[in-house]
Amino acid sequence: MKILNLTILSWFGTGYAPKAPGTVGSLAALPFAWGMASVWGSESLLLAGIIAFCVGWAAAHKSPEAKKDPGWVVIDEVAGQWLTLAFVPPDILLYATGFIAFRIFDIYKPCPIRMLEQNVPGALGVMIDDVAAAVYAAIVVYLLTLFLGG
Repeated sequence: MKILNLTILSWFGTGYAPKAPGTVGSLAALPFAWGMASVWGSESLLLAGIIAFCVGWAAAHKSPEAKKDPGWVVIDEVAGQWLTLAFVPPDILLYATGFIAFRIFDIYKPCPIRMLEQNVPGALGVMIDDVAAAVYAAIVVYLLTLFLGG
């Protein structure tokens, strides 16, 4: 069971990248997002993001080494990346913008993202700041679709 939790939390090992594991985890989520959105529609990413959030929360809760949100835990980035893209069609420009916007909000953590990260303890705290970053990034990407005539 421990191996399964570590595999989930590290998104199949991408979290062990020697540099920028959160970025690598987010990037690794994109082909899955494209595939799900192409087959089941973009809205499927909302469900996938919620499932990734819940599974990540449960895995982090059962893994003491994940409670302080170490860099190798990237399931939160996967959930956030999928939630970011849940309301736009699979499009290379939109996905690239979603990736960049999500990483910017996840790294710089404007209010209230930083407050969530600092004040929500344990496994929920590991996951929740990325959901907040995804909300901001989703707004950016959705506004881009409106600008492009979407």
